[in-house]
Amino acid sequence: MRILLIEDDIEAADYLAKGLRESGFTVDHADNGMDGLYLASNEDYDAAIVDRMLPKMDGLTVVETLRKMGKQTPVLFLSALGEVDDRVKGLKAGGDDYLAKPYAFSELQARLEALLRRRAGEAPQSRLRVADLEMDLLARTVKRGDTPIQLQPREFRLLEYLLRHAGQVVTRTMLLENVWDYHFDPQTNVIDVHISRLRQKVDKDFDPPLIQTVRGAGYCVRGG
Repeated sequence: MRILLIEDDIEAADYLAKGLRESGFTVDHADNGMDGLYLASNEDYDAAIVDRMLPKMDGLTVVETLRKMGKQTPVLFLSALGEVDDRVKGLKAGGDDYLAKPYAFSELQARLEALLRRRAGEAPQSRLRVADLEMDLLARTVKRGDTPIQLQPREFRLLEYLLRHAGQVVTRTMLLENVWDYHFDPQTNVIDVHISRLRQKVDKDFDPPLIQTVRGAGYCVRGG
């Protein structure tokens, strides 16, 4: 399970991350709201633990922004602000649970596991769609409008990752790690070749083109 921790208190973050890792979680840490929002919007996490009072962007704004983007990652708020009104604000901003500081690690872990259990009970997404491009994850088919598109397995995986992150910039590093399972840059043009092939099949004979290059950053699928 992959957890995003957004906490500016480094000592508290180190303590919490250590406890979570010892419990079997993978933990990424951001020490300010802007970096936390970037990670949360561009990576896939099973849950996020978010402090309310953060530099650069407060926790409420981070979660409100994520929800407006359509990201449904379960969020557990942490805060020294523990009054009823504070908890209500956190839940209305899109948080799924709220834990006041100081807290016991055992309670935080129990609440986090409860969030993960609830998420696991949700029906899995079976179709991905952007504009008139639709991917059926169960049948493993792709079509644009009424036209079927035949993809090789790697092309299918690449398009699936792009569609799951529709509207977001996907970097080369993200593609290497999540589509090719490389945790280093092999210094080849493998991504460019597959993107080019995908465009030939998905965009060449259709309008508008959906796969866009974001110069100096990566790629993005946008509808129109």
